[in-house]
Amino acid sequence: MRAVWLREFGGPEVLVPGPAPDPVPGPGQVLIEVAHANITFVETMFRSTGFGPFTGSPPLIPGNGVGGVITEVGAGVDPALVGRRVVSGTGGSGGYAERVAVDRDAPYEVPTGLPLDQAVALLADGRTAVMLVHAARLRRGERVLVEAAAGGVGSLLTQLAEAAGARVVAAAGGARKVALLRDRGLDTVVDYRQPDWPDRVRAATGGVDVVFDGVGGQLARDAFDLLAPGGRMLSFGLASGAWADLPTGLAAEREVALLRPSAAPAELRAFTERALAEAAAGRLRPLIGQRFPLDRAADAHAAIESRATVGKTLLDLP
Repeated sequence: MRAVWLREFGGPEVLVPGPAPDPVPGPGQVLIEVAHANITFVETMFRSTGFGPFTGSPPLIPGNGVGGVITEVGAGVDPALVGRRVVSGTGGSGGYAERVAVDRDAPYEVPTGLPLDQAVALLADGRTAVMLVHAARLRRGERVLVEAAAGGVGSLLTQLAEAAGARVVAAAGGARKVALLRDRGLDTVVDYRQPDWPDRVRAATGGVDVVFDGVGGQLARDAFDLLAPGGRMLSFGLASGAWADLPTGLAAEREVALLRPSAAPAELRAFTERALAEAAAGRLRPLIGQRFPLDRAADAHAAIESRATVGKTLLDLP
């Protein structure tokens, strides 16, 4: 089969297409014919330095999320699963390939009417967004700042927060992303590349009650300063390369809760299923900003690292 290999840690160019042995589903496993592979920012960090939640040393096939059709099952697995459209995590590697074998309990069946590419776009980002909104316990009328609102998770957070009755302030980097968010119906959008962006938020809202922080660094610190007493800051990513330096003493003094939500495997599964169900019902729209063929995985990683992407980036397999 065709696959993309990571043979050493380094720049995007270390992702090299090449042949790989066809996987065979073992006992308790299913084989997925991959139609789309999901790319996350953390995968670019792993490719670069080995940093992140994944394990393994090169050479390996990277990729932690796929969508496709089950074509074969191993011993002890119901053969009726063959032909099901599914999305699935891979356990941290193996996703940038035409086929992947996973444990039978790993896949999620894609609801009827939901396109497979949208389901893949929701696999990681959808469950993260649903988990964050659940942890924030949003109340109707609250002012919510979403950092990197044109990204995969951010674009979903804006929709979920609005559905909860919150007033959303979207922050994005650059005029193109700001225009995209306004085209998607958001009224209050600021460009965080402009030095006066916090002043613009204050002028529009007077401050915020909740911050969804997927960036970290100085941007997150500036967002923290916008929080009103009793506010909550939920950090879930470090696109800047570092978590925000937020003194717990200052947060306590200002009565601000600093949260870094996590969930047990069963909870994560429930959050993923909810995201898929909301999308199937038309209440959640993932933003798929760019697509690349499998052989151009290196270009996909380069685009993500250059901050040129919006929404979700997918690898499409014919």
